[in-house]
Amino acid sequence: MIALGVIWILDGLEVTIVGSVASVLNEPTTLGLTETQIGASASAYLAGAVTGALFFGRLSDRFGRKKLFLVTLALYVVATTLTALSWSFISFAVFRALTGAGIGGESSAVNSAIDELLPARVRGRTAIILNGTYWLGTALGAAASVILLNPRFLPHQIGWRVAFGMGAVLGIMIVFVRRHIAESPRWLLLHGRVEEAEHTLRKIEQVVAAESGFSPSGPAIVRTIEVKGTVSFSAIAYELFHRYRRRALLCLSLMISQAFTYNAIFFTYALVLRKFYNVVPQRIGLYILPFAISNWIGPLALAQLFDRKGRKIMLAITYALAGVLLAGTGYGFAMNWLTSYSLLLCWCLVFFFASAAASASYLTVSEVFPVEMRGLAIALFYAIGTAIGGVGAPALFGALIQSGSRTHVAFGYVCGAVLMLGTALCALVLGVPAERKSLEEIAEMPDVGPAKDVNEQKTVGPAAQ
Repeated sequence: MIALGVIWILDGLEVTIVGSVASVLNEPTTLGLTETQIGASASAYLAGAVTGALFFGRLSDRFGRKKLFLVTLALYVVATTLTALSWSFISFAVFRALTGAGIGGESSAVNSAIDELLPARVRGRTAIILNGTYWLGTALGAAASVILLNPRFLPHQIGWRVAFGMGAVLGIMIVFVRRHIAESPRWLLLHGRVEEAEHTLRKIEQVVAAESGFSPSGPAIVRTIEVKGTVSFSAIAYELFHRYRRRALLCLSLMISQAFTYNAIFFTYALVLRKFYNVVPQRIGLYILPFAISNWIGPLALAQLFDRKGRKIMLAITYALAGVLLAGTGYGFAMNWLTSYSLLLCWCLVFFFASAAASASYLTVSEVFPVEMRGLAIALFYAIGTAIGGVGAPALFGALIQSGSRTHVAFGYVCGAVLMLGTALCALVLGVPAERKSLEEIAEMPDVGPAKDVNEQKTVGPAAQ
């Protein structure tokens, strides 16, 4: 799980490094970028993530989870290394797009593998906590920027390049660990590779038996699995827009709102601190570090409730609280009531809940669709959510910040709050009670509203024990 979940650490590191170095990239000795160009480069990263998610997500369903999360990690390592060697806005934007493609492709293969290897009783909390490790990467990037952007240690024209090189070093280390991760037995069965699936499962059972002293029992319910291989796009479209259309609407809402809120605010946080509070570049990391810790603690503290209290109610609560607090922060910022420190305190409170909500969104998208389309489904909703809610957000906020108007920036915050509140309502109406249920059982559940008896279905099968 650690070897797979490291993708979120890398993603957090990338976003933080860009956010931290944004305040020095406009200096003549670095790349001399404007605020709008910095925002546009962030949008290029997200556009690459969208493209990579769709391309590699399809391939992960076709060629397997393991092959793809090795390929996408290798792409990330090469692209972030090239980013450190950028010489202009165009080269920087292109290499950021390629880095995003690696990260986006990772999200599909890795989330599919995580869900397909976890027992149902702990799938929710574990997946949410692993997604929350994004903020460990953020904390790492923030702490590193305090040193790398301090002229006493390194000049700015070198420090920002070293910052991007950190991700490449971490990625290379993980490549060797991932080589030993097993392929998903569910994916192997779907493609008729029964012997490989049995071999993988026997190895898992042997390890568990040796560590726990318990031998695995047979399944309480036997399910027949149809060998479908790689399904066609028309079959996937039918599943999404006919059989699972309510789930599709739910996932779309979850991904758009969290993508807009996070990418808009976090990609431009350094610019806000520099523009409105005159915070020097080498101190930006000191603000991002507690922000990151709060975002990490949120999923860590609330993850168990998504298994115990249920997905629907916890998604609704976390999205609603984040939306209300975000609207209040925007109003306080517009009225100039907040210092740089009180703004930081507000962001810590907002994203304590928003971070848990975002992590649970990725969990929801990855568990509510059948195995034959899981990789592409994750990629599709990640891509659509990021494209609609995320790609334009950093560029938009970069322009709002460049205007110098607090009211304009606050308007962007309010837009994020409205999206979060709307998603809370959507989760309450369309949410899927997937807690403590096997992936096969979730796929078999009818895609119906809360008036039906979906919430009263009992958990069965060994995967849920």
